[in-house]
Formats: sequence, C-alpha cells, structure tokens
Amino acid sequence: MTVRNLEYLFRPRSVAVLGASARPGSVGAVLTRNVLEGGFKGPVWPVNPRHDAVAGTRCYRELAALPEAPELAVICTPAASVPGLIAELGARGTKAAIVITAGLDAAARRAMLEASRPHTLRVLGPNCLGLLAPGIGLNASFAHRPALSGKIAFVSQSGALCTVVLDWAAARGIGFSAFVSLGEAADADFGDLIDYLGADPDTRAILLYIEAVTAARKFMSAARAAARNKPVLAIKAGRAPEGARAAASHTGAMAGADAVYDAALRRAGILRVFETEELFAAVETLARARPLAGDRLAIVSNGGGPGVLAADAAVLGGARLATLSPATVKALDEALPAIWSRANPVDLIGDAPGGRYRRAMEVVLADPEVDAVLAMHAPVAVADAVDAAEAVIAAAKTSPRCVLTAWLGADWVVPARKRLAEAGLPGYDTPDQAVRAFLHLVHYRRNQEQLIETPPALPAEFRPDAATARAAIATARVEGRDLLTEIEAKAVLAAYGLPVVTTREAADVESARTIAAEIGYPVALKILSPDISHKSDVGGVALDLAAPEALQSTAHAMLERVRRLRPEARLRGFSVQAMAKRPGAHELILGLACDPVFGPAVLFGQGGIAVEAIGDRAVGLPPLNLALARALIERTRIFRLLRGYRDRPPVDLAALALALVWVAQIAVDLPEIAELDINPLWADPEGVLALDARVKLLPEGRRAVPAIRPYPTGFERKTRLGEREVLIRPIRPEDEPGHFAFFSRLAPEEIRFRFFGLVRSFDHGQMARFTQIDYDREMAFVAIDPDSGETLGVARAVADPDNVDAEFAVVVRSDLKGHGLGRALMETLIGYCRGRGTRTLSGQVLGENRRMLDLAAELGFSRRILSGGEAVAVRLDLQKPLG
Repeated sequence: MTVRNLEYLFRPRSVAVLGASARPGSVGAVLTRNVLEGGFKGPVWPVNPRHDAVAGTRCYRELAALPEAPELAVICTPAASVPGLIAELGARGTKAAIVITAGLDAAARRAMLEASRPHTLRVLGPNCLGLLAPGIGLNASFAHRPALSGKIAFVSQSGALCTVVLDWAAARGIGFSAFVSLGEAADADFGDLIDYLGADPDTRAILLYIEAVTAARKFMSAARAAARNKPVLAIKAGRAPEGARAAASHTGAMAGADAVYDAALRRAGILRVFETEELFAAVETLARARPLAGDRLAIVSNGGGPGVLAADAAVLGGARLATLSPATVKALDEALPAIWSRANPVDLIGDAPGGRYRRAMEVVLADPEVDAVLAMHAPVAVADAVDAAEAVIAAAKTSPRCVLTAWLGADWVVPARKRLAEAGLPGYDTPDQAVRAFLHLVHYRRNQEQLIETPPALPAEFRPDAATARAAIATARVEGRDLLTEIEAKAVLAAYGLPVVTTREAADVESARTIAAEIGYPVALKILSPDISHKSDVGGVALDLAAPEALQSTAHAMLERVRRLRPEARLRGFSVQAMAKRPGAHELILGLACDPVFGPAVLFGQGGIAVEAIGDRAVGLPPLNLALARALIERTRIFRLLRGYRDRPPVDLAALALALVWVAQIAVDLPEIAELDINPLWADPEGVLALDARVKLLPEGRRAVPAIRPYPTGFERKTRLGEREVLIRPIRPEDEPGHFAFFSRLAPEEIRFRFFGLVRSFDHGQMARFTQIDYDREMAFVAIDPDSGETLGVARAVADPDNVDAEFAVVVRSDLKGHGLGRALMETLIGYCRGRGTRTLSGQVLGENRRMLDLAAELGFSRRILSGGEAVAVRLDLQKPLG
C-alpha cells in the first residue's frame, strides 16, 4: 500500500485513544491530554475498561460502546492486545491507527498487519512517538510540547530526535504542516508518507531523518516524484560503519552502505544535509533565495578576513569563485578606494558606507561571470550596519541574481539583520553558514537538473548479447561455482561491448606455452582457480613474459607458490593473455556491488592494486544513461587527471561513460551477479580496455533488483499501418528532441484536445517530464518511424501510487489520423496496464473530440458527461475478463 487512507492519519474527523489513562506521567495520560488539549475540533473518545472519565472527558469501557467508528485510533495498550484491537477497529470501519506501543515481536507485528489488510486500515508505528498535524489542531503523540503550524513536513525514524526538533523549532518560530514519528514503519513507511506529503498543498517542503530505508523502489519513486514539485531534504544517520550498525539495530532494518545511500538520495533529487540545524537552515534558504543559474560565487565584504574565510569555505565545499570580468574590475576601480582588493572577494575596505556597498553590488551583480553574490558586513564604529543593509537591499532589487547576506557580530547588527529578513534576503551569522547555504543551493540545483537532464542517445548500432553472458553464468551454476573464471568474466564484458584484452585458458604449463605462441609474446600469466579471487595476493600474476622459457619457469614457480599458500584451493590451470601496451593509460576501477537495501550499485574510481587505500570512488544506481555516467565520473578526484594535464592528453571520456552505461546494463539484465570488478580498466585517448575482470554470483535463487525500474525492453514491437511500418516502444529520456519536433507539428486543435487549452510552447522542464518517466508508476508508448526516427504519436498512462487507477492520454500527429495509429497505441497501453495489475484506465475527453470518443467506445470504455457538458469522463475496467 502507499497513500490509500492516509488522509485519515493526517485529516481525521474523529479520534479514539485506546489505553487512555488518568495515571499522572503515564504515556496514556500524556497522549490523552495532548489529543484533548491540542485544539482538535472533532470528537475525541478515550477508551479504557477501568475508567469512566479521563481528563474530564467521558471514557468508554470498550470499542463497541463508541458512538461510531473513529476515523483515527491511537493505541498505547499492551503489545499483546494490539492485533486484536486492530482487527476490531477494522471491522467497525476505522481506516487509520497510530500504534504508540513498543515491544511487538515479529509474530505480533505480523498478526497486526494481517488484521489491518482486509480493511485497508493504515498503521503508523508501532513503537513511535505519534503524529502531529498542527493545521487541524491534532496532537496524537506523547510529545512534551505541541508543534507550531507551518508549511514544513518532518518525518523521522527516531522518536527521541522528534522531541529535540520540536524544542529546537519552537524556539525559532518554525512551524509544521505535519510532524511524524515513523517508529518501526511496519505499514506506513517513508515512501508512503513522501507520496502523500508530496501531493499535499499545505506542505511546502519535506524533511526526513533516515536511519534505514526498507522498500527501496517505492522510496525512490516517491522521492523522485515529490522532489520535482517541492524541496525534499534528508539527514541520513549511520554514515560511519559503526553508526550504520547501530541504526540498523535500532530500526530493525539492514542499513546499506552510506555511499550507496548518498547515491540514492542524489538520484532521487533529495538534498542531503548532516546536522539538524542545517536541515532547517537549508529549507529556509531554498524558500527565500532566488534560483541559481550556476555555481560561481562572488563575495563582497567590508573586511578582508571574512572574505577570505568565505572564499576558503566555498572552494573547499566544491563551489567556484567567480572571476571578475575586466569590465567589472574597471567599474569597481572607479567606485572603490584605490586599495581595494581588485579581485574576488571584493574588499570594500572597513569604512565602506552604504553608497559604496550599493555601487559595488550593482556592478558585481551585472557581471555575466557571476551567478550569486554573498554580501558581508563586519561591524565598525565608522560605518552604519543598517545603512549598508539598505544599500544591499536596493542593489538586489536591480538584478534577478541570487543575493545572500552575512552581517557578522551580535547585538550591534541585529537591526540590520532584521531589515534584510524583512526584504526577503537570506541572512546568516557567519561566513561558513552563508557559504554552506550557497552550497545547498548549488547541490539542490544540480540534483534538480539531473532529474530533467536530457542524455545523449546511445549508439544505435550496438545491442548487448545478453544470451552469451547468461551462458557463462549458467556454466558456473552447473559446476557449482559462485565465481566465474577470468575468461568467463571477460566473455560477459565483451557481450556488453566492453573491450577486453585477448585471454585464453590453459589447463597446464604446456598448454600455456602453446597458447602464448599463438597469441604472441610478450604475455601475462595468471593462476586460474575458483577459490582465489585476488590472484596477486598469492603471487598468481606474472607480467611481460617475453619467451617460452620465462613462461615455463614462471608457471612452475607460480604453481608451487600457490599450492603452498593456498593448499585447499582448486587449480584449473592458467589464463594467458596478450600483454597490452598502452603507455600513459590511466588505471581505473569499474564494477558492481549488491547493496542489501538498494540492490545493485555501480562503482567507479581510481584503480590499481592500491584501490582500497586510495579510496577515490563514486557510486551510482543503475540504470545509467550517458549524462548520469558522465556525472558519476566527474565526482571522482581522478577526473581532473582524465581531462588531461601538461603533456598528457585527455582520455576518451565518451568511451569511458559508455563503459559505465553498459556495466549498469549488466546489473539490469543479469540480476544473479553479486559483484563485478574490472580492475584495472585502462583509459586513454584511444578508449578503454579491461585487463582483468572478476564476477561473483549471488546464491542460487537470489536476485539483485535495481531500486529504479529500468527501461522495459520487452515492450518494443513493430506494426504495419497500411504500407507504413511503425515501431511502438516505451519512451526514453533521449526522445526529448523528437518530442519537441512532434508537438511542433500538431495542429492547434490537437493541442487543445490533449491539454484542454491552447499551449503555445513547451520548455525543457515540461518536455523532460513527458520523456523522463518513472516506469514503476507511469508508461508512455511512442510510435516511431524506423527510417527517419520521427515521433508519430504517443499514448501515456500515469497510475496512482496504489496502481488502482491510471489516467491516460493519447495524441497522434495531425497528418496521420485515420490510419489506425491511435488504436494501435491505445491497445498497447491497455495491454500494458492490464499486465501491471492496474484496475481501471480513465481519462477526460472534450465533447467535440468525436474521434477519441468513438475510439474509446470501440475499446470498451464507459462514458459519463461531466458537469458543464464540455467534457466526458471515460473509464475502462481492466479487471473485467476479455470477451
């Protein structure tokens, strides 16, 4: 389940408190008082068999005595009673329950969920602090204080942190639209609540405290959808391995590696922060600051020291200091004292009055090389802080660029800070805080851009040979191995288009000599054993063997050494490979790992035998496109070297990015793989070359499922429309240019029929939403001309998070109507939705769109004229047997 019946958690009209108590200091007493005194307007019914009244309110002895079924029940009774109470509530018609009770064992949790499911009764908890919805006066928690009303939703796995945040927020006047303690999240989890809050008009931003995610695919879908509409920020606890183990123990879920969580949050468009105060500061910055166009920061200050501190923080944090243009420097020369810094940071000198601030800000804001300006002021006796603030406010009004402020000090600058806040300019107490806020804007912008970035198209001439790769895996399974041989591992890579060095298997020393002669000297010789993963650790690798005699003596010595060091290892012989010569090539590592939470993850970084010691790596979630692959490469330190330096030319970054894409595709196509290592992967101007490869399989029957549903390749088909052949397939992100061209050729009437109004143009963000879809929740089938690549038509369906109903739309190019393309697209869409288990397909059609209404009738849709008579609602029952 996802959002079904969650409105009864956040917007109930009646509440029952099961376990209400009159005993001072008990959870039942605090909970009852909070619900009764929070300002909730609906009826509140305490329930306890031992009391006639609690907190001055009638108390009912049993659920059956309540006047009606409560829309929300809050339970703080003994653990053994919870499943029975949930069953009774569900039978009466209650749709949501908050289980405060702790101590439910696995059997009790299972019984609770089994009791709730037949009634679609949603459960928050168990073992949680509760829920607060200040907008309706609901405090269904045992928190020590109420929450202020506001536009921020806070969802936490830690009840203790909830109480800390309540205190912290109240002291700063921060309010909430919803304040939720998830507890053990037996039913309602992060994905469910993000889905609900992402669509909540009263919620401006969503803040998360995460210890562990359980349903990774649901979490990713919900977060990606919500992050397109409003800021989603998160603190992820358990960054260190020891902390991760503590977090996992605390929540009863296995925590994945922090690097994988970081990759997941970034891919979902979530801004990650690391401190509670930073969480709220970041959301306030995003709400008040103007959007950035880039990451180039200019600093304007009346003191050199604060400017240098801010510059250091910016550069170390990954931002860029803007380089002032010659025209800007010339203009500042004319406006500032001769001793000004003549560079960024712009030092106005300590006695800078308001007029100097205003002129400098106007000049810097006009520089096309500047994306944002941080204005700072240090208190001095000879210049007025408020005067400087008014000057910055006036200058900011003349430019669309982002302006951040930091008036340093304490009581002396309070009036100036107040004026800046009243003017809507984000303000901070220190240079570090201000730069951190700028970095939040930078990272948020990058995440948002990644959500809608149009990737380059993949090479059309190559298709992976998944059958060959599966054959290699099947051979290992038959032989009872979980480790592929080097030759098998390289066969998998070659099947996916990754260049590999020629490698052959030799059963003994004589066979190795024969193969080496055929390949040509010099060669590399490696021990071949299903029990030895890292061959160099046992001296099982020899390079640059230039003659048969050297190979023979080396092979005998290698066998003797390996048998001594690993006497239990099974030896299959040797692998003999051509000695590749690529002078100046960079040694990289590329591979896959199976995370227990998010499934397969792609790892890239600097390779070689010291790869773990160097620790230069970046992690991403499959599937990848070329844009995501390039971004993954750029997050490593070695990227600076890969771009070329001094007399060393840049590597072929396009070939390297493509290698990452194909490795990610291996994870999608071959879910049996637990680990894949290519180390080293050579990269140079000629491309990439895999020298060594290792593939380990998961235990039989286990599969590594990607957290993001990949492109569904099984739904591509060709059909004929008269004399014309058409390819119908799921839409891809790289279809955006073709989609622009498609919509540009639609007649105004088709646009009006599709969007119920005239749309003059579409921007990149809108078109990205059409082409970059979440295949787990929506589908769009495009009809493509195989020869020209033109888009001819599209049909799409967007399902609700519970996959109960999907809303559809279809449009065909104006000059192709009447040829059956609309029917072909709709039949494909209907078949897909029926196969996904969607219950109904529905849409709205303008009454004058007779073609669409006739097609809907032919396909079996029912129809209902909507109020006003201009539109018709059509609906198809997908569960109805075909007949």
